[in-house]
Amino acid sequence: MPVTDLSQLDTQKLYSYADYLLWQVKERIELIKGKVYKMSPAPGTEHQRISHELDRQFGNYFHRKPCQVFPAPFDVRLPRKGEIGDELVHTVVQPDLCVICDPAKLDERGCKGAPDLVVEILSPGNSKKEMRDKFEVYEEAGVREYWLVNPSDKTVFIFVLNDQWRFIGLQPLTEDQKGISTIFPELEIDLNEVFNP
Repeated sequence: MPVTDLSQLDTQKLYSYADYLLWQVKERIELIKGKVYKMSPAPGTEHQRISHELDRQFGNYFHRKPCQVFPAPFDVRLPRKGEIGDELVHTVVQPDLCVICDPAKLDERGCKGAPDLVVEILSPGNSKKEMRDKFEVYEEAGVREYWLVNPSDKTVFIFVLNDQWRFIGLQPLTEDQKGISTIFPELEIDLNEVFNP
């Protein structure tokens, strides 16, 4: 019998991407280390405005460049080291924005492997997941740069992967500054335009 409602899933069980593909639920969900996470209800106006502005600025920078920008909803499958087949992948997330430079990671279902850069926007109810759970899986998967955007404080936290595969936090940025990527040094995001329409 197909899974059509989240109540049919056992929250104590670990699931894989192969399971995820069979579900026919209406809600947006993510798998983090095999556990099912219901995504927040439809993002609010401020979240969507910030997301759109980030997508616009990132898109302008990467236009006609080899790397591609993908806004949510877009499945990113993050295999652990040694996981090859989709049936073994236990983490499937939908970042607010991701940049992917390796075309071999893209298929008709989204991305398999770590994006080069991921942006997540905090919303009420998802802060713990973005700041702890996703931080861990992005670091473990080898995401080279992780931006965490906090609309309530109008701040951006940038974490860069070091040679030991650990995220190192840079100085937090505020709305009157430019968000400059470490891995794409010519990418400058005007945070005033992001936070103040």
